[in-house]
Amino acid sequence: MSLAKDVVERASAAGIVIATAESCTGGMISAAITAIAGSSRVLDRGFVTYSNAAKIDILGISAETLDTQGAVSEQVAAEMAAGALKHSNATLSVSVTGIAGPGGSDFKPEGRVCFGIATNDGVETQQIDFGALGRTGVREATVAHALELLLEKLPN
Repeated sequence: MSLAKDVVERASAAGIVIATAESCTGGMISAAITAIAGSSRVLDRGFVTYSNAAKIDILGISAETLDTQGAVSEQVAAEMAAGALKHSNATLSVSVTGIAGPGGSDFKPEGRVCFGIATNDGVETQQIDFGALGRTGVREATVAHALELLLEKLPN
């Protein structure tokens, strides 16, 4: 059974509504969820906020956080996840911001992705360095991990 199918089935059974806030995946998490029949019961909306301006305008991310931490940071991932909840009818959100590649820097290498997961009880974040898997590989690994984070928050 696919991760997305598990997310849809478990969220539907629990009456949980989801929103996504995506940067480096460009809507791939929402696409994975909407590929599953019945997803309209659980996905409220997906925000694709690729640019910093979009993160500020659509999700309400602090320009100061972006300036001091950079777009690829746990702080921005946290604000993205919280913003997705605030600007939707969801009770669970996931956010991703990262460097899919090619490129990166010594400080923020290719394959680094920051995740946020938010509920009405708060936000948790994590950073994963997937490594230089190539752009497609990093994006696919990011989608899989985001779906796994959603599953961790959904009742069995």
